Amino acid sequence: MGNSGDDERGFFSERWLEPPAKDKAPRVAEKPHYQGHRDRLRERFVAGGADALPDYELLELLLFRLIPRVDTKPIAKALLARFGTFGEVLGAPVALLQEVKGIGPAVAVDLKVIAAAAQRMARTEVRDREVLSNWTQLLAYCRSAMAFENREQFRILFLDKKNVLIADEVQQVGTVDHTPVYPREVIKRALELSASAVILVHNHPSGDPTPSRADIEMTKQIIDSAKPLGIAVHDHIIIGKKGNASMKGLLLI
Repeated sequence: MGNSGDDERGFFSERWLEPPAKDKAPRVAEKPHYQGHRDRLRERFVAGGADALPDYELLELLLFRLIPRVDTKPIAKALLARFGTFGEVLGAPVALLQEVKGIGPAVAVDLKVIAAAAQRMARTEVRDREVLSNWTQLLAYCRSAMAFENREQFRILFLDKKNVLIADEVQQVGTVDHTPVYPREVIKRALELSASAVILVHNHPSGDPTPSRADIEMTKQIIDSAKPLGIAVHDHIIIGKKGNASMKGLLLI
């Protein structure tokens, strides 16, 4: 132990003369390549609103929050390539959304929540209002609710004597090209709600809103059943991905 002092001084002397290790220098974390793109996209949305962005970029904005730390542009473009439009992406079933690379179960459900929120907002534009003078909003609501369903739905809008919407109900859900409709059930429900008029609505999953012969005949049966009871059938609207058709506008009823 007599030499311990010399050893100790030598130890510290060597440590003191060692140059600092290069790998201990502080490193600046590099931003992911897509981070700047996200910031710019948000700025464009704030400055110009949704109209300033094409569909794929608006979809990217949604996916930013749903899929953090990932470049969402390829996913947004893949969704649009698969389903066609922004509305069709939100309207697609959960199972089909998950077939797109990058979309897992949680993200697919989140997209459906966003779709449901959009439908709820559209409904507020027609609820408790005189619908015949708000026809554009009515069609927008029906499209958001039905245009991208993969099965036919038969919906009835029940109106009071001032043509204010008092109820909106899906009476039947059918197959990809047929929905069974029973005129007596339509009339029965209208009487239960004390409705003075109805607007019939159903969708064509094929995308073509052209009324079929069966659509026309069924509508006339409902009109014939409703008229003696003082219930008016204002229109039968058919909703498709490619647009909508009004039987009244087409002079079919």
